[in-house]
Amino acid sequence: MADHDSATPRIDKNDSTQIERWTRELNVTAEQLTEAIAKVGDKAADVELYLKGSRSSTNSDTAEDAAKVK
Repeated sequence: MADHDSATPRIDKNDSTQIERWTRELNVTAEQLTEAIAKVGDKAADVELYLKGSRSSTNSDTAEDAAKVK
């Protein structure tokens, strides 16, 4: 018996319809999505976590950006 979770959404990087859907849903470019899939695999949850992590900032980054605006 195969050991895989069929309930876990996966992103087929070769399916243009899926790429369009996931880039829209995750608010990223196709290039960013493809890079994320290459790094963490095609499980949608893993890709989302990777992308959120790559766009997150620390409090010090936010404070520095705010200081630059003034």
